[in-house]
Amino acid sequence: MKVLIADKLSPKAVSALETMGLKVEVDASLEADTLPGRLGDAEVLVVRSTKVTAAAIEAGENLSLIIRAGAGVNTIDLKTANRRGIHVANCPGQNTAAVAELALGHIIAADRRIPDATADLRAGAWKKKEYGKARGLKGRTLGILGMGSIGQALAVMARGMDMEVVGWSRSLTPEKAKKMGIGYCATPEAVAEASDVVSVHLAAAPETDHLVNAAFFNKMKDGAIFVNTSRGEVVDTAALKEAITRKKLKVGLDVYEGEPAATANDFGDTGLAAMINASHHIGASTDQASEAIADEVVRIIEEYRASGKPPNVVNTQAKSSGVTSLVVRHFNRVGVLAGVLDELRNASINVEEMENSIFTGGEAAVCTLRLDDVPDKDLVKKLRTLENVIQVVLS
Repeated sequence: MKVLIADKLSPKAVSALETMGLKVEVDASLEADTLPGRLGDAEVLVVRSTKVTAAAIEAGENLSLIIRAGAGVNTIDLKTANRRGIHVANCPGQNTAAVAELALGHIIAADRRIPDATADLRAGAWKKKEYGKARGLKGRTLGILGMGSIGQALAVMARGMDMEVVGWSRSLTPEKAKKMGIGYCATPEAVAEASDVVSVHLAAAPETDHLVNAAFFNKMKDGAIFVNTSRGEVVDTAALKEAITRKKLKVGLDVYEGEPAATANDFGDTGLAAMINASHHIGASTDQASEAIADEVVRIIEEYRASGKPPNVVNTQAKSSGVTSLVVRHFNRVGVLAGVLDELRNASINVEEMENSIFTGGEAAVCTLRLDDVPDKDLVKKLRTLENVIQVVLS
């Protein structure tokens, strides 16, 4: 099995893969337009920041698994991967602490104006009176959009600073919020209205595109703090700029709409940069997070090699479209299932899912098939007469 790693990955992970007997190539300089020409005969592709386009997926003739060394998969063309039957897996939860820590850092930096103070001091200016003005965070309300693992980790950190916490996400209920020890908000706008600080932790998806928009910012308090360490597409940048000017928001961003590739040198939107505290989409970039993600990449590849079923897959159908189950108990002999599948094909019945389990000793097995149509009685009767078939049950 050949593995192409198109971003930086821990040398320990590369060594572990090579110890497994895999052929590993690492090229951290690859970008969206150069990746298609390098895939060659790779079966597994590992990326972090590099975009995986339709052209890249189609160029990988042997490609069967794409691993995003991180949580989000918005940089991968899932539609093309789905169409070509290629697994896409990610590494959720491995960078939770790192992103939450950066979000908290941005919150504190915004309240105490640390970046501006640093810039003035480096320029030789001593402005103690100016930078001695800060509201402080103790007792103030932090609103979190997105109560997944990162949002929950930030809530714990904020409560440790004696902040009040409220939250919203699509799956959050009042009962879940109570268990987390936070206040429940029914809408994003309710979070904006209730909070002195807002931190965004939402995945990029059609339903979250520009979820944080002019209507949201209109609900925020004047002088409030706004932080985004999730995905740039979640925030309407034009609306954010307007709100910074009109409502004097203090803003910390790690992610941006249409942000440059990891290997680029120019940011582009210098107007936005001049209005905010900024970091360079490095929320997950701590040594701890990088090693944890690398270990998870190795685990995914190891399980995939052993079973053909990678963990953490994000693009398999959650619910089968099959309408009935056919259970075939059979002797573990060559060709038994081929005969069953031939009969189903002749009846124009498609197998949506299939799982075959061997019993201890290797003499017998049971195969469960989810079918897109119900076999008639004559077909079931015929399947029962096939050689080495023990029992056929339709449910």
